Amino acid sequence: EECRRMLDAGADYLHLDVMDGHFVPNLTFGAPVVQSLRDKFPGVIFEVHMMVSNPDQWIPDMKRAGADIYTFHLEASQDPTQTIEKIEVAMMAGCGIKPGTPVQPLSDLSSLLDVMLIMTVEPGFGGQSFMADMMAKVKHLRDRYPESNIEVDGGLSPKTIEVAASAGANLIVSGSAWLFKNES
Repeated sequence: EECRRMLDAGADYLHLDVMDGHFVPNLTFGAPVVQSLRDKFPGVIFEVHMMVSNPDQWIPDMKRAGADIYTFHLEASQDPTQTIEKIEVAMMAGCGIKPGTPVQPLSDLSSLLDVMLIMTVEPGFGGQSFMADMMAKVKHLRDRYPESNIEVDGGLSPKTIEVAASAGANLIVSGSAWLFKNES
């Protein structure tokens, strides 16, 4: 129902947060739920945001489930280049960083990535406040990679979306901070 509501409101794709209870303390869902959603929304782009301890482990399952973009966290990968190579066999590759992680390691991977994700909250829980100081990371990436997809996730609402877009983000993930609190 919420997926349909987001698409009806104009969302370009569905960003699905997958959490394993290890990389982040929260636990959500896995490939069976993604597959179920794929069956209901066959033409929609699905980005799975993998907040998991071992991102390489879930690549085959998410591919089979119908994910289009597989975004893992730099901090969770033993070898990010190898993780990206595994993803790109079947899906577009994204990589994200937590607020406390320097942007340079993500920047170094830019030529291999379809999406670079800057977390604007600590990953794992909805409803947190937008961290405006993360916009320096977005600007760093946009200044160096003007044609790249730069995504922001966390605490985004009508008040903060403009800040993120002005810094250079072209993919905006908005959920509990705004979408799920508004009926219209």
